[in-house]
Amino acid sequence: MYSDVAQTRRETPMTASLLEGPRPVPTPRENIRNEIWNLPNSLTLFRIFLVPFLVVVLLTKFSDFVGLAIFLVAALTDYFDGYFARKLNRTTRLGALLDPIADKLLMSAAFISLVELGLAKAWMVVIIIGREFAVSGLRSIAAQHGVTIGASPLGKTKMIMQVIAISLLIVAYELGEFRFTSEIALWLVMLFALVSGVDYFIKFTRAVLRPPEKT
Repeated sequence: MYSDVAQTRRETPMTASLLEGPRPVPTPRENIRNEIWNLPNSLTLFRIFLVPFLVVVLLTKFSDFVGLAIFLVAALTDYFDGYFARKLNRTTRLGALLDPIADKLLMSAAFISLVELGLAKAWMVVIIIGREFAVSGLRSIAAQHGVTIGASPLGKTKMIMQVIAISLLIVAYELGEFRFTSEIALWLVMLFALVSGVDYFIKFTRAVLRPPEKT
């Protein structure tokens, strides 16, 4: 009888869990691995991976259409990584950090390559890229004060204009009739960059620099 009671006690779930010990907790390395290798972040990393290939194809004049294809594929990943992050509820801090870095690497690499090829004016590209880093600096300072400055419609329009302008500039190298259209598109990109930059600065001033209201 005593052996039967002992056997019953051994078979209780509580006793079994104690015998099995605590369940393994994921290590920090496993957490990082799971955060990196999800679909949205993989697309963002793929965009970064394509940047050196874009530069090499453009500067070696291997094929402008191959360069255009690489650029458009990379630009499409910018849309799909955000789409899948929202759709699959896979928004992570790493993704929020990598996505703007990948965007700036892609656009800066494309514009600088076009300057080297003589297809874009250097002073215009300096303004466009300088705006990107200035806005990133404002966002970082705002984040330190617990304020999040989201993307504005002007900023999103500027991003679309950048993709169109860079595509036209790449094609213009092969097809001369697109040269004037590509120059107009570049001017529009610079205009939207300046206007959206001022918009971000106004938001930053109101959110961070404005003194708190007295109660």
